[in-house]
Amino acid sequence: MDQRELDTRVKALHKASQTNEPAANIIALIESLKKASPTEEMLRTTKAGIVVGKLRGNANKDIARIATEVVAKWRKGIEAEKRAKGLQPGKSHSTPSPAAKAVSPAPKPLVGNTKVYEGDIEKRTFKADKVDVDRTGSQVRNNCIGLIYNGLAYRSHESADNVVMRAVEVEQAAFKAYKGETKEYKDKIRSLFQNLKVKTNAELGRKVMAGKITADSFVTMSSAELMSQQQRQANAQLELENMKKAQVPMAEKSISDSLECSGCKKKMVSYTQAQTRSADEPMTTFCECMNCGKRWKFS
Repeated sequence: MDQRELDTRVKALHKASQTNEPAANIIALIESLKKASPTEEMLRTTKAGIVVGKLRGNANKDIARIATEVVAKWRKGIEAEKRAKGLQPGKSHSTPSPAAKAVSPAPKPLVGNTKVYEGDIEKRTFKADKVDVDRTGSQVRNNCIGLIYNGLAYRSHESADNVVMRAVEVEQAAFKAYKGETKEYKDKIRSLFQNLKVKTNAELGRKVMAGKITADSFVTMSSAELMSQQQRQANAQLELENMKKAQVPMAEKSISDSLECSGCKKKMVSYTQAQTRSADEPMTTFCECMNCGKRWKFS
C-alpha cells in the first residue's frame, strides 16, 4: 500500500468515526489498514498513527481491539526498519525511507487495492459502480453474479473489488450446490438477492462480506435462516395471531354450490377461510357438511 492509498483510507476512517457510522463500517476500514507496512514518514505525513491511535479508546470493544492490533503492528514494523538501518528504536529520523520490505501477514480475502466506496450506498449496483461481471462463459451465470453484487453492495461501503470478489464466490458456490444452471440455482440466487435487499436485514450482507457466513453456507441457508431476527419474530407473531383467529367460531358460514362432501356426496357444504400461515401463503379453508356433519380443511 503506497502513501497515497494509505492517506485515502485514513481520511475515510476519520470521516466514518467523526460521523458515527455503524461500527461494522469502521471495523472494515481499520481491517483494510492491517496489510499496510507504512514507514515512519508515511505515518507522520498521513497522520495515520494519530487517527487509528485515538480509536484504541473507542467505546466499542471490537473497534478498540482492532485499532490496538494495527498500531502494534505498525510500531513493530517501524522498529524493525530502524534496526535494519542501524538506528535505535524509539528515536525518529527525518530522512524518508522506502516501505519495509519484510513479508507482511497474508491479507484477508476482502482487502482489495482500491479505496472504500464513498458514493450513495442506497443506489449501488454493478452498473453504477462500473464493475465488469463477465467472469464466466455463461450470460446466465454472469447475470447472477451481477444480481448478488447488487444485493451485497446495497447500503455497503465495501470497495467494488471486495464486493465482486464475494459475489463471484457466492455464484460459484450456488452453481456447484445446485448442479449447474438449474431452476433451483436461479431461484436460490433470486432469493439471496431479495433477502440481501431487505433494509432490516443489513446484518446478513455484512456477515457474508466479512466471511462470517461462508459462500457455501450462504447458498444453502433456508428462508428462515436468511431472515433477520426481527423478521422471524414478526412472522412468528403473525402465525400465532392467525392461528388464534382460525380457532374462533364464526357466526356466519358460507354455503358452497360446488363443494361436495366426500362422505354423503351432498353439496351442502359450509366453509370459512383464515390466514393461518405467513401472508405469502394461501389461505386455509375449513369445511363442514351440513347434512352429515363431516369436517375437513384444505389450502
